Amino acid sequence: MISWSSPKEFILKEGKAAGPARDGSESKRSLFHFKEIKNVACGILAVWALTATSPVIAANQRLPPLSTEPNRCEKAFVGNTIGQANGVYDKPIDLRFCDYTNDKSNLKGKSLAAALMSNAKFDGADMTEVVMSKAYAAGASFIGVDFTNAVLDRVNFEKADLKGAVFRNTVLSGSTFNQAQLEDAVFEDTIIGYIDLQKLCTNTSISDDGRAELGCR
Repeated sequence: MISWSSPKEFILKEGKAAGPARDGSESKRSLFHFKEIKNVACGILAVWALTATSPVIAANQRLPPLSTEPNRCEKAFVGNTIGQANGVYDKPIDLRFCDYTNDKSNLKGKSLAAALMSNAKFDGADMTEVVMSKAYAAGASFIGVDFTNAVLDRVNFEKADLKGAVFRNTVLSGSTFNQAQLEDAVFEDTIIGYIDLQKLCTNTSISDDGRAELGCR
């Protein structure tokens, strides 16, 4: 364990005299060595703090309370346009429990960075070219939604209903589909990484045609 000592104490521990060094050079060298050790120790503690606290914060994340903002569901028609690639937003978009069933125009091409979508309904909506980065869509319903040319980056679709959804030429980077319903979903020309593909292919609800389009083995 590292003990923090003053320069004078450090000199004593190194076996030097308690009084001033004869020419001052011994004291300067000892002080320099002390600073080196202190800097290294600070670096080690900083790395330890990051590795020890980051997983705890991630594991204990909780969704914020449902927004009480009037017309919050209409925020989807404006979207977030700031830093959508990193899920950075000017104001959070809370679309939980909103109903966009059969919306054929308002959602097309919108940027929904870090949007909260759990338990919302998008059945039959046109969401072509939409950008959803770091969105939380667990338990939402997307039955028959057209995601053609969309970017679904790091979206959580856990337990979502995606029956008949169209992912034609859609980017699915880092998105998760644990226990999602994907019967009759279309994966024509879907853009997805190898690891993400392996995870997606474990979903048993994907039809034989969908598995063939994805290249599941």
